[in-house]
Amino acid sequence: MDIATIARRVELERLYADYAHCLDADRLESWPDFFTEDCFYRVTSADNYAAGLPLGLIYATSRNMLIDRVRALREANIYEPQRYRHLVSSLRVLDETGAGVFEVEANFLVIRTMQEGDMTIFAAGRYVDRLVRADETWRFSRKEVVLDSHQIDTLLAIPL
Repeated sequence: MDIATIARRVELERLYADYAHCLDADRLESWPDFFTEDCFYRVTSADNYAAGLPLGLIYATSRNMLIDRVRALREANIYEPQRYRHLVSSLRVLDETGAGVFEVEANFLVIRTMQEGDMTIFAAGRYVDRLVRADETWRFSRKEVVLDSHQIDTLLAIPL
């Protein structure tokens, strides 16, 4: 493995760590900054993903839609206070589809802690992503959050 490949790997690992820490620290206003302007973001089940079905529990086709989602969470939606803790692992670069464009996959596990202190495994699955190099940093142009379970908690409010 050459130095450039190792450096790129460190950059990608940092992107995923920064993404998880942003969500876990409730810095949701910064979350859209991880995406390109014309991004695609979807949370779906593994069954829907495998069948090629377009349905998503959360679905957005631009950074502005992600900004609107955060605004709705802060101003309009009512949900019980909760915290997430993302564990992201097994990052794999699947393909380099062009200059500075990578198809990447990673596993994730999200622990949710409710206000009373109850902790549960909230979500497990994989990220199926397309990353592009923009302004000396990596951004998601496509992020598919593919949940292992087809039973999804109706309290899905905060992005995964």
